[in-house]
Amino acid sequence: MAASQGPNEHRYEISLAWTGNLGEGTSGYRSYSRDFEVAVGSRPPISGSADPTFRGDPERYNPEEMLVAAVSSCHMLWYLHLCAVGHITITTYSDKGEGTLAIGEGGGGHFTSITLRPQVIAKLPDGKADDGSLREKALALHEEAHRLCFIANSLNVTVVVEPTVELVST
Repeated sequence: MAASQGPNEHRYEISLAWTGNLGEGTSGYRSYSRDFEVAVGSRPPISGSADPTFRGDPERYNPEEMLVAAVSSCHMLWYLHLCAVGHITITTYSDKGEGTLAIGEGGGGHFTSITLRPQVIAKLPDGKADDGSLREKALALHEEAHRLCFIANSLNVTVVVEPTVELVST
């Protein structure tokens, strides 16, 4: 939950609880589940686990997916804001984000890239055809959204944005 620390600073607090003690704790590599829950205030918890490659539950979100989702959703929220103040009506927004994790010697690793592929449908102003400028502006706002995205700005990984914009007249 965000707590304002003044006009230019916000603090976010979460609670994380490991729920994977199968009775023996971490007495062995296979003796415990990687399951956990993330809670924020009174909202429903997020059920998480490790990636299945690392003995996690494939039915739960893993931290790597949540990182890509955080970048994608931050970009989307900035983009929608910029379109609203820029008088571009977006009717549909979806994304197919992807992150690449490289594992090094000893098991540690890092993301080498995150790619966002937002697909946007923008409404043409009533009775107007596009001369190319609306599509151009809608695409350019993705660059601005990327520049402003808090999450992408906080990461030490290349984030690539490959947007598509479809224009509709209805």
